Amino acid sequence: MRFAVFGNPIAHSLSPLIHEHFASQVGLNLTYERILVDRPFATMVTDFFEAGGNGCNVTVPCKLEAFALATRLSDNAQAAGAVNTLKRDDDGSISGFNTDGPGLVRDLQRLHLLKDKARVLILGAGGAAQGIVRPLLEAGVAHITMVNRQVTKAANIAAHFPSKVEAQSYQSLNESLAAKLSHDHQAVSFDLIINATSSSLLHVLPPIEALIVQQAGAVYDLMYTPQGETIFTRFARDLGVGKTADGIGMLIAQAALSFEIWTGKRPDIAKTIAYLQAYLQERH
Repeated sequence: MRFAVFGNPIAHSLSPLIHEHFASQVGLNLTYERILVDRPFATMVTDFFEAGGNGCNVTVPCKLEAFALATRLSDNAQAAGAVNTLKRDDDGSISGFNTDGPGLVRDLQRLHLLKDKARVLILGAGGAAQGIVRPLLEAGVAHITMVNRQVTKAANIAAHFPSKVEAQSYQSLNESLAAKLSHDHQAVSFDLIINATSSSLLHVLPPIEALIVQQAGAVYDLMYTPQGETIFTRFARDLGVGKTADGIGMLIAQAALSFEIWTGKRPDIAKTIAYLQAYLQERH
């Protein structure tokens, strides 16, 4: 069986390590390669499948092109407007999936961070944020507040989920909630805050008031580091938030869902998380 991940840049991708570890768990023989997208994406993927490829992952900046290329789309891919997993079907057509949101939910459940009827705050309104809204609501989240510098981007996503998702700017959220929380610490606290921005990659904090973070039940960052915490999860921990996690588990959980789509076999995520954390710490 032959698989790959397409993107640009791609040399940093951990996907081959992850999928090879999955394969070793379930006794499959496969190859998984990194492919730099330096020509038209659709042409490269079509060539890959015609040469015997079975499936591929897609990372930045190609997820929208993968969405356009797919003949069939899963519900999550439709909701996200982006595809991170492609599979060649027996009839030669290409099915597109988005495992990012379901991967996040699976990791949140593994960590016991997702309460029933939870109130969730999502920082950011880019592609990563858009892809996690529907799976969170399907997992039983009661209400999502999505905050972004450009409130229109958040509002466009929220419009698809009336009464369940509201959009705010950082300024409006900071001003309204910080004022309420300063008088009543339980006024509008969130069960979970998810950082869906790339701020941690730049080692900067998102512009959210510390008091809002401090009152959260848990904090999760979609980014990850070899140390197991990002600048944002460390910020939350220093404020006294008891439950924090970076996105290494989501990375592996979404990969496991891709693997399951292609092979029909479900790997042990916990084993691969331990393997990858040890690998990252050794290299750091």
